[in-house]
Amino acid sequence: MFQFGFNMFPEVPRPFNCNYRCYSVAMLPGNERQDVEKGGKIIMPPSALETLTRLNINYPMLFRLTNKKTSRTTHGGVLEFIADEENVYLPLWMMNNLVLEEGDMLQVESVSLPVGTFSKFQPLSPDFLDITNPKAVLENCLRTFACLTMGDVIAVKYNKKAYELSVLETKPENAISIIECDMNVEFAAPVGYKEPEKVKKVEEEMSVDPADLMPEPSGFVAFAGTGNRLDGKRRKDSTSVDAAPSKPLYVRGIPDYNYMPGHLKFIRRVDKPGNSSKDKDDGGDDFKAFSGSGNCLVSRA
Repeated sequence: MFQFGFNMFPEVPRPFNCNYRCYSVAMLPGNERQDVEKGGKIIMPPSALETLTRLNINYPMLFRLTNKKTSRTTHGGVLEFIADEENVYLPLWMMNNLVLEEGDMLQVESVSLPVGTFSKFQPLSPDFLDITNPKAVLENCLRTFACLTMGDVIAVKYNKKAYELSVLETKPENAISIIECDMNVEFAAPVGYKEPEKVKKVEEEMSVDPADLMPEPSGFVAFAGTGNRLDGKRRKDSTSVDAAPSKPLYVRGIPDYNYMPGHLKFIRRVDKPGNSSKDKDDGGDDFKAFSGSGNCLVSRA
């Protein structure tokens, strides 16, 4: 009789499928658990851990959560096994996605999801643009998530304020695992966001000629008079009115040495007629605040 040191027929993983009454984390007995609200993981009863161990499921433990009444589905991980028997506790944003009330029945199934390579988010408020580095904030918050589901609205907390983000797209599938992965992240334009209008600089001109402010020349001025013919006749190219004397050349920075106290002159700028209207932005509605894509390194907390 030969004995082998390895199992030639490994046990096939069996799925976990149970129904529980779900409650929000605020209903969990004991101290307030803000760490559960910030992430995408649930709290299950100890009996679930015993069952999962016997079933030999794949790790990490990921679950499909289904509300049979509304046919709404999302995915999440498990944080602890300390809930009361026959109860599970979910983050509030997850209960809103599933349209669940306190005490409703929830189906929990074990699943195996592919590792995510790409995800696209859309903030539901333009206030998200007030964050200096939104990609870094999102990367830090996703460390408390185990998976993402396309169509979900997740909550990201930053500086004691919650921002809601809609998951528009995930690759390679509609539900992905984001534990220990290098994922490309993109942002769409926030709901209600408008591109700032581009204002064209209006050409301006001086209302007062700066040459009029130059002091009159004093002393000898070369060629300051008018020319006369020797025979006394008027030149053919001359006009009936004597030409006005030429103005001195304006040089910026030269003070008026003939200034008398009590009289000030200000140079004002006026708009040219026809240039007061603002140019409309013809660049379209493309979102430019987060152009391109970036890498988001997400690891388990």
